[in-house]
Amino acid sequence: MILPIFAYGQPVLKKKAAPIDPDYPELATLIANMWETMYNAHGVGLAAPQVGLSIRLFVIDTVQIMDEGKEAEGFKKVFINAEMIEETGEVWAYEEGCLSIPDIRGDVERNPDIRLRYLDENFQPHEETFTGINARVIQHEYDHIDGVLFTDHLKPLKKRLVQRKLEAIRQGKVSADYRLKFALLR
Repeated sequence: MILPIFAYGQPVLKKKAAPIDPDYPELATLIANMWETMYNAHGVGLAAPQVGLSIRLFVIDTVQIMDEGKEAEGFKKVFINAEMIEETGEVWAYEEGCLSIPDIRGDVERNPDIRLRYLDENFQPHEETFTGINARVIQHEYDHIDGVLFTDHLKPLKKRLVQRKLEAIRQGKVSADYRLKFALLR
């Protein structure tokens, strides 16, 4: 089932998410719905807070963004209760966007190498190193489970330049080719 994606301004997007255990209700269905939602919106990653759930879960498929012939360098994985162990390397800027913040993109500086500890969908533990674009996508989704948005990383001038657009999203004055859920206006 395709779920609505919570748009900028929704409180769940700024909240640090809680860990889950194997007894989390209907977890397999939630994960399947998150995959379907992400692909429907043409995303490469989706975190549970983006579908309104403040839990430490995100899904990523970078295979689809790898150059032809390099698909094997990407991955499709579920990350549960992820913990960032280390971020290293010379910081590099790359233009990011977000399904919760349609029509806004900006350069975000991140480390190119990360070490991550996480559980997969079967609650099997993993500790892996990721690099380059794979690391970046993980860092973006990991930020979501910590209540951080890519716009929080923008340089001050760029933040000021997108402020009006962010306010329009908060007020529900934006459209996307997928279903968005906006914050209730008071």
